[in-house]
Amino acid sequence: MKICFAICEYNPFHNGHYRHIEIIKNEIKPDITAVILSGNFTQRGEIAVMDKYTRAAHAVKAGADIVFELPTAFAVSPAEIFAKGGIKLINSIKGDKVLCFGTESAKKNKLIATASALLSETKEFKAALKEELKTGVSYITAKVNALSKMDIDDLDFDLLKSPNNILGIEYAKAVIESNSDIDLYPIIRSGNGYNDTALTDESLPSALAIRTALKNGDIEKAKQFVPKFVSDDMPSKIPNIDDLIYYSVLRSTKSDLRKITDCTEGLENRIKALSKTSGSLDELKDKLKTKRYTYTRINRILTANFLGIENSFVKKCLNGKLYLKVLAVNKNEPEILSYMSKYSSIPLITRKSDVAALKGISKECFLKDAFAVDVYNYITERRDNEYETKFI
Repeated sequence: MKICFAICEYNPFHNGHYRHIEIIKNEIKPDITAVILSGNFTQRGEIAVMDKYTRAAHAVKAGADIVFELPTAFAVSPAEIFAKGGIKLINSIKGDKVLCFGTESAKKNKLIATASALLSETKEFKAALKEELKTGVSYITAKVNALSKMDIDDLDFDLLKSPNNILGIEYAKAVIESNSDIDLYPIIRSGNGYNDTALTDESLPSALAIRTALKNGDIEKAKQFVPKFVSDDMPSKIPNIDDLIYYSVLRSTKSDLRKITDCTEGLENRIKALSKTSGSLDELKDKLKTKRYTYTRINRILTANFLGIENSFVKKCLNGKLYLKVLAVNKNEPEILSYMSKYSSIPLITRKSDVAALKGISKECFLKDAFAVDVYNYITERRDNEYETKFI
């Protein structure tokens, strides 16, 4: 059975995502198209524009056969953990597996060569990295600068300068580290850049540009760049949890913050000090932002703190036996559930009784996902049931 996976956020699902699924269907031609989807919180540390069940339904309507949830512990983590979490779930399923993802410029051989170089950290590289970090640049910039000082063949430094390329390298690293049989199928990303916030006449804008338009109240323009089944579900406003996140910062101690992934080098001290003199969450983040601590990194730290996702918990989730939480299934392909159940080394979650069988870290991980649903329900006044699967 040939299964093609896509690890996505669909925040929201737009025309570029539709093109991605079409490429999977027309070029790879798998027996099953499976999506691993971030839940109600995303890798930028933001609450999703639409809930995970609605976004999963959009994926199925666009051509996906089944959608699994990427646990919240991975979804609000840095690219390395985000990728490892997705690969971990894919590795649990038997079959002829392919991971298809968008990049800005990468070719498969260059991705793998660069990933291998990053995994082979010599003493010289570690020393160079340490020196680069002293200059105050971000971690990824320090890595690029350190690698440029090494004599490594086939290393493409341009891959380390664009968001989707970086994520593609992390997928390759996770595949290599886990000795996985997943085949990588990178495709060139079309349309506006990942960080482009402007909606132009371009038919494939970034999800960030669409979210920016929604935040600015330009809903009708945003609807022009998504499929009809998405525009029909477009909310009138984006969920906002700024006050809850700010409260969690004020409530947390420095010791609490230090336990969050990426909250290092005394950043917890700055967070606590500046939280007392800021009038809003945006003001706090603006004050915290530096060359090393990017806005996105700060956002993730504060959101993970709010959700109670500590670094030790994330590591346990990465190392433990988890589950495949099914968000949506193509109603015309019900046998897919039977296949996944038979050929997966971890349990499928499709009903409440499946959750009752979870133990240890898998149960803790699921309860964190359930908490994220409770928060989303509270903010949006929805009543999503965490113990169900939607057939579309």
